[in-house]
Amino acid sequence: MKKHHLIFGSTAIFTFLFYDEGVGVNVSLFAFALLCLIYANYKNRDKIFYVLAFCSLCSIMAFAWYGDLSSFFALFFSLLFIQFKNNDKRIKVIQSIPVVFVNFFTSLARPFFFEEWLPKIKIGNNSAKKLIAYILIPSIFIIMFFAVYSFGSDAFSGFLRYELDLDYIDVFLIIILGFYISFTFWNLWFPNYVYTINHKLDNDFSQDSQSNVSPSFSFLDMEFERKSGEISLIVLIAMLVIFIVSYNYEQFFKVQNIAELSAATHDRVNTVVLSILMAVGVIIFYFKNGFNFDPKAKNLRLLAYIWISLNAILVVSSLLKNSEYILSFGLTYKRLGVYAFLILILVGLGFTFLKIKNKKTNAYLFNQMIWFLYGLLLVCACFNWGNLITNYNIKVNKGVDPVFLSKLSFNDAARRAYFLDKDLNGRYPELAREEEIERNQKGNILSTNLYFLTLDEIN
Repeated sequence: MKKHHLIFGSTAIFTFLFYDEGVGVNVSLFAFALLCLIYANYKNRDKIFYVLAFCSLCSIMAFAWYGDLSSFFALFFSLLFIQFKNNDKRIKVIQSIPVVFVNFFTSLARPFFFEEWLPKIKIGNNSAKKLIAYILIPSIFIIMFFAVYSFGSDAFSGFLRYELDLDYIDVFLIIILGFYISFTFWNLWFPNYVYTINHKLDNDFSQDSQSNVSPSFSFLDMEFERKSGEISLIVLIAMLVIFIVSYNYEQFFKVQNIAELSAATHDRVNTVVLSILMAVGVIIFYFKNGFNFDPKAKNLRLLAYIWISLNAILVVSSLLKNSEYILSFGLTYKRLGVYAFLILILVGLGFTFLKIKNKKTNAYLFNQMIWFLYGLLLVCACFNWGNLITNYNIKVNKGVDPVFLSKLSFNDAARRAYFLDKDLNGRYPELAREEEIERNQKGNILSTNLYFLTLDEIN
């Protein structure tokens, strides 16, 4: 299909699904339609395409079921990545985020440059010209003026025995929004800088970089810079060992007021995250080019491995403390978020280790981490964390405050059973949640999410 066919076709689908509807299953249906069109027009489908297509289907089903923010972002990035690869496989996917950001603004003006996306029409016979001149153009004017006159005169509308049952302003706005989204999606514009910097985002060094082992600073030779790196890492390792000892003492042995424990735990986790980010920055600084291939940098690499290992120990300590905190007080979204951040940091350290071991570029870290972040987002979107928190807390009898349970998402079956067992129905803010469930169950199916349809109605 031609580009303009895809744009107009997607606009028509969007208008049909969203006119006089809220946000719900229609988002997933529109995304599925886009995915089908991508599949039909994808050039040279490979393993990456099928993996992204599967992930897109998972995120489509997740949004149809939950319709929350995490499933929306999983859906957004799934379609963005697969469409990005469809346009140009050579471009690194990490560039998709700035490219789509730029396109959101440029798409406000680019549709008016018709020659860039609409084909030139050539009419070669008089019959076609007569059809356009005598029928098509007059019909357009007749419809437009008929709509205007119908608004201004009930007698005129009744005289023709026709009553328009459309909100023209809503239809117009929906068409404009659908066209904007479709145009941006199918007509991605790649600025020149994307191609200029793309080679700098390769995972491997070029042959010239491998053979040209030079210092980072012109005023230092390789020997001085190598020694500088070794001294820096030795001092940092000694400092980190002291920090790990004091950190674990404060976490596991120091008696602390329960009221202050939550804030102190989060402060320590924030310190660990910042520390690890700085540690990765140190590695990136010293192993950005020359030292990756310097045969005399064995000691520097060994020190870097020790530095990474000690930072991993620091992360594991935080994971253990977070687990202990959960055992004492139950699960919350924040405590699960701490797990996610720490696992993310641990994976980042693993890729940093592989970067040094396999002599990869700094861009290798960012290229790998964006795929891991996407995978983590997909897992977060597809799993019912609210229900997990509710069932775990009820089982261990921790964190079962009724107000807290009522504010969790997608836990309604477990929440209802617990409230009924404890005779808490109608006494706490779960009434607002039940009203939300009722609104979704009574609404149009396109404007709701499938999760609500699985719940029993409360009389």
